[in-house]
Amino acid sequence: MKSVLLFSGQGAQRVGMAKTLYENFDSVKSLFDRADETLGYKLSQICFEGPNEELTKTNVCQPALYLHGFAVVEVLKEKGMLGDVVSAIGLSLGELTAHAFAGTYSFETGLKIVEERGRLMQLACDASKGAMASFIGATAEQVKEYCDEFDIDMSNLNCPGQVVISGQAEKIQAAVAAAKERKSFKMVVPLQVAGAYHSRLMKPAQVEFEKFLSGIEFKKPSVKVFTNVTGQEVSDPEEIKKMLVSQVVSTVRWEDCVRASAQLGAEQFYECGPGAVLGGMLKRIDRALPVKSLAEIDDFDK
Repeated sequence: MKSVLLFSGQGAQRVGMAKTLYENFDSVKSLFDRADETLGYKLSQICFEGPNEELTKTNVCQPALYLHGFAVVEVLKEKGMLGDVVSAIGLSLGELTAHAFAGTYSFETGLKIVEERGRLMQLACDASKGAMASFIGATAEQVKEYCDEFDIDMSNLNCPGQVVISGQAEKIQAAVAAAKERKSFKMVVPLQVAGAYHSRLMKPAQVEFEKFLSGIEFKKPSVKVFTNVTGQEVSDPEEIKKMLVSQVVSTVRWEDCVRASAQLGAEQFYECGPGAVLGGMLKRIDRALPVKSLAEIDDFDK
């Protein structure tokens, strides 16, 4: 069976994440132990017990989601469900998890990368006043007109009819107000986020992240990984670095990544991590695509 792995992005985290997997599988417990040792603090305890304020910090939730994704893969392996993985893709942060699965770098190296990425993005959030909003019932072309008018960025092309904008808070507020007044879209929803991800306000994080990655060896992935930046496969190690650096400020082309994976003849998609958000997007991209959202032990028997 040809399968595709989907890895969660920031915002999917929740207190108690992966606890049932940890309690029932030694391989998952080993992963959490390795993560705690690598990071030098009890990430496992924060995942299982919180508090939520700590778990939602960008430099904590990114390693937590990375770890949870790997935990789900371990259970898929043990249950003989993994199949022949033809591609691994992830939403924003999840792209880094996908590369770790594909062997672009080791599990431990990936943890350090996502922790630093989260730390730098948190600093960029703290240094600016950013916001994001989701336009429902919109095309990319329609939203781009608002981005040009209000000097903001298009951060996510998630699925048909769902486009996210990002930028300075007052400009996002003005764009949201104008869209509601003009009744341009089915719905406009301000998002509860710490800052303006995938926008020009993340430029300071991008610059430092590039420096950080320059000293880390990347390898050619063992399975296809499609970059959020273009929606296309990237396999050259140095080009992968460039795409991960660019991704910090670029539009996430998630729909393109999903469609590219589907064209490989995928028979099963597995969402690896909490929230079931990616599974929902997948069905809006193509209802015919079979997807299982896996976060806790009970999910594997559904």
